[in-house]
Amino acid sequence: MRDGGEAGIRTLGRGKPSPVFKTGAFDHSATSPKEGIIPKTAPKTNVILIFCHLTLSFNVTRLDLKTRVNFRRDRVVLETKLTNRLLPGEYLMQTQSLQQTQILATNKVIRNTYSLLALTLLFSAATAGIGILTNMAPLNPIITLVGYFGLLFATSRFSNSGLGLLFVFLLTGFMGLTLGPIINLYLSIPNGDQTVMMALGGTGAIFLGLSGYALTSRKNFSFMGGFIMAGVLVAFLAGLAAMFFSIPALALGVSAMFVLLMSAMILWQTSEMIHGGETNYILATVNLYVSIYNLFLSLLHLLGALGGSDD
Repeated sequence: MRDGGEAGIRTLGRGKPSPVFKTGAFDHSATSPKEGIIPKTAPKTNVILIFCHLTLSFNVTRLDLKTRVNFRRDRVVLETKLTNRLLPGEYLMQTQSLQQTQILATNKVIRNTYSLLALTLLFSAATAGIGILTNMAPLNPIITLVGYFGLLFATSRFSNSGLGLLFVFLLTGFMGLTLGPIINLYLSIPNGDQTVMMALGGTGAIFLGLSGYALTSRKNFSFMGGFIMAGVLVAFLAGLAAMFFSIPALALGVSAMFVLLMSAMILWQTSEMIHGGETNYILATVNLYVSIYNLFLSLLHLLGALGGSDD
């Protein structure tokens, strides 16, 4: 039995969801800036970054689906036990009490998630700014891989304790730091500053619009889980093909796929918080953060390609 974080809901056999990292949605080494992609200054490092993101995306989506199934199974078991052990009147009172507790817990998870998400985004922006101002070179691929996987594991491992907050800031800060060199490469192309700002504005508009729709409509988007899993798998394979065979058109297609997949992931994750499928605000924060991160990179690649093709 595991603790569900600050929300206080306990579930049986609940797996540890992780964020969905994207790789392969953009190919930094396929062409030059004039062809719509960023320069060929560090192709090998960029390919490793892409592969790392995609691998984590596939793994995390799979874990999230398993977690949702376990949660719903545990809830059915609990309701069955209440039905069998209590008289009708007692069962009604217990059910109402349980529903009120779940509503309070859900509201707390949502509030804590968006508060922590805002802080991590600001911290990530600060670390990305450091990378941009210092003109930092892309990190060594081995350091990148160890950093991503190590911090991801630590965040999931300590997500039910105070250390989870420390590791979520380390993870998002590290991701922001790796984002700095990528933004610098885009800033070096014609109209690069406009491309970056358009990608940033588009990411914010998509996230706010989808989150607001899910919160106000309170629709259940859990049915999208299987489609997201299948989409990430297809994008994973297509992204690998785009990297190893240097196919710019396929790389653009993968980026477009990830715009749709990460948009669906935002709807899905928000819905899971609303309907009790996610009870740990640290893990929910990481999932939403990485969806925003991947959405920004995909839009940046698409807009960069479109802007470059006009030159």
